[in-house]
Amino acid sequence: MDCMFVRHGIAVEPDEWEGEEENRPLTEKGKRRVRQMAKGLAALVCQPTHLFTSPFVRAYDTARLLRAVIGPTLKIETREELAVGSKPEQVVTFLRTLPSDAVVVCVGHEPQLGEVVSLLLCGKPLSNFPLKKAGAARVESEGRVNVSQGRLVWWLQPMQLRAFGKQAHAKRREGLSEAAG
Repeated sequence: MDCMFVRHGIAVEPDEWEGEEENRPLTEKGKRRVRQMAKGLAALVCQPTHLFTSPFVRAYDTARLLRAVIGPTLKIETREELAVGSKPEQVVTFLRTLPSDAVVVCVGHEPQLGEVVSLLLCGKPLSNFPLKKAGAARVESEGRVNVSQGRLVWWLQPMQLRAFGKQAHAKRREGLSEAAG
């Protein structure tokens, strides 16, 4: 199983938001940066079979923006296991229900996502693995996921993902120019 964990993009600050916490949206800058980082995920040949997200608006909107770039036909499924306050063990238990050849993207929140990665890599949920907003990590497992059996493939900051997206775009443009010339 191949699992990519993506933290939601930049959201409106809690002290600037008057609504319910779960309805706090992405900022315009957050939306722009998620679209840019999604191009970076696509450049890493990300071909997911499943796209799961926290039901919180900022995570769901991040998943929607990702889907537009990495898999427009993917169905977005909200999962309570990815909501703020859920335990990392709940995410792992859910992932174990999926086929062993699944390529999964999970969009959620910190500190939970970093703790899920730590659980898969080290066997316990540690806070040493925080993901930045619109950052991502990819963990592979032989067959279904197992605690402490994961292998870290990459851990990328949002800036790195955006750079990969820009490089891929420049290469495509260069290729089109050569083909036209």
